[in-house]
Amino acid sequence: MIGGQDRETRSVEPRSDQNIRTRADNAQRLGAGRVRLRASDWYSTLATDERFELIVSNPPYIPAQDTHLQQGDLRFEPAGALTDFADGLSDIRRIIAGSRRHLVAQGWLLFEHGYDQAPACRALLLQAGFEHIASVADLAGIERVTLGQWPACEIASQPNQP
Repeated sequence: MIGGQDRETRSVEPRSDQNIRTRADNAQRLGAGRVRLRASDWYSTLATDERFELIVSNPPYIPAQDTHLQQGDLRFEPAGALTDFADGLSDIRRIIAGSRRHLVAQGWLLFEHGYDQAPACRALLLQAGFEHIASVADLAGIERVTLGQWPACEIASQPNQP
C-alpha cells in the first residue's frame, strides 16, 4: 500500500485534467489509500502553511533542443510532459525553491532527472541549503534520481565577513 493507513498522499499535477484522471485511476488500482489530487502549477495551490515529510517529483527535464524529443516513442508523448521548453532544469529549480517552504525540518525532496543532470541537481540542492544530498542510479547504472534532506533548523544567513 502506498502511504499507509495513517498517511495521506497528495498529488499535484501541473499539466491537465486528463492527467488528474489518470492519477486517480492509478491510485485506486494501486490501493493507495487516502489520496488527494489537485491541478496546480507546482506549489501554487498549496496553502503557505502546508508542510510535508516527503516531496517526490517526476518533472519534465529534457532540454528543449534535445534531439531525442524527435525520435522513437518520445515523438508521440505530449511535449509538456517531457521538456520544460528551456534547459531541462528550470522546473527542477522551481521544485527545489518551493520545497523549502513546504518541507518540515528534516523532510526529504526526491526528483527524477535526465541521464546527465545528476551533478547539476546535486549542486542546486547544495546551493539551496539541503543536506545529505545523493543521487541514485537506475537499473542501468545511470544516476536518475537525486535527493536531499532539508536541515533540522533553518540555515541562518551569515553576515558578510571582510
